[in-house]
Amino acid sequence: MLERTSTTERYVRGVAAAVVAVAALVLAANAGPARAADPQPAPATAHVAESGR
Repeated sequence: MLERTSTTERYVRGVAAAVVAVAALVLAANAGPARAADPQPAPATAHVAESGR
């Protein structure tokens, strides 16, 4: 038969899961997109001046 887990065990498991989740989010945020092997300059665009009214 299954035994009841103690309150302390549940809190420890919850805190451990939270720490793992935060670590995964931090690692994912720092990963970022990979840089292109051959970066190409952005095409020049024509700038249209606004007319004052």
